Amino acid sequence: MNFKQSLKRLLGSAYLHSLGRARLSDAGVVLMLHRVLADSTAARKPHRAPLCVGQDHFEHLLRWLRRHFDCVPLQHLLEYPGGDRPRVALTFDDGWRDNAEVAYPLLERYEVPASIFLSTDFIGSQQGFWWESIGETLWQHGASPAAQPLLVQLRALQLTPPPSLLQTDDSDARSRALGSYLQCLKNLAPETLQALADSCPAASAPHSLDWAQVQRLERSGLVRFGPHGASHGILTRLDGPALRSDLHRSHAALQEHCQAPLGVYCYPNGDHSPEVRAAVAELGYRYALGTRPGLIEADGNPLLALPRIDVSHASAGRPGLLAWRLLQGARA
Repeated sequence: MNFKQSLKRLLGSAYLHSLGRARLSDAGVVLMLHRVLADSTAARKPHRAPLCVGQDHFEHLLRWLRRHFDCVPLQHLLEYPGGDRPRVALTFDDGWRDNAEVAYPLLERYEVPASIFLSTDFIGSQQGFWWESIGETLWQHGASPAAQPLLVQLRALQLTPPPSLLQTDDSDARSRALGSYLQCLKNLAPETLQALADSCPAASAPHSLDWAQVQRLERSGLVRFGPHGASHGILTRLDGPALRSDLHRSHAALQEHCQAPLGVYCYPNGDHSPEVRAAVAELGYRYALGTRPGLIEADGNPLLALPRIDVSHASAGRPGLLAWRLLQGARA
């Protein structure tokens, strides 16, 4: 850990054990995670670390949360953010299969409730999430024949990866370069990103949950599900009919397959606008989550633009860094 991270960890821990305790007792915290990987070495790679947490780090996080917070269901926290102890709710975006296979057994062991927001077009589908499909194809295959269909499409889009990405070493420098490259692809149209993902070699197992897993987790009483868009496209870039189609597909899928879907929408990539919020409200959602860092206040938060605190592999393993994020959120 470098000096800057050490200082953040120290300040975060001091805040949590002093002024922060009273502040956090008056406001709730919603944590944002994505994937929990069994392989912590894989999770710590720079191109994965912002969205992935290793299994051992996740278990460490749950133990830490149980010591310092009341871990409550999301809907309960949104309606009653304050309490005698600070309150926290866990959310997972996208609907990764790891949520069931790796994260859930630990949630069950430590009796921590969670909410999972599904990109519903992918549930039960062999289609992969574009970030994972493209990223892992480049990471694992470089310029080998398995990657050629993807590379052909990227060249046609004038997005040829830099030479360093076409190697096959597992250095952190190459991983950082891959993370930066994937960020540049975010501005492509959803259908273009999916076409790129479809050109990648098939994964050994689906990336996403299937509906049977969703229903099994829901029956546990520990996990509830809400919509994260249908296509995972950036909602602010969709015109009116396309926006409403995406929102309706995700809403209808949850209503069909879940016994008690959450009355909370979760914006893909956190992007929203007055038009998006109005369309979400038309479907009857009282709450919606973005990615802006902050705390859930008893009053003062726009209900259709609620903040969360993101959890990375580093902050899960060293919760003092997460406490620093809470300090920053309290100042937002």
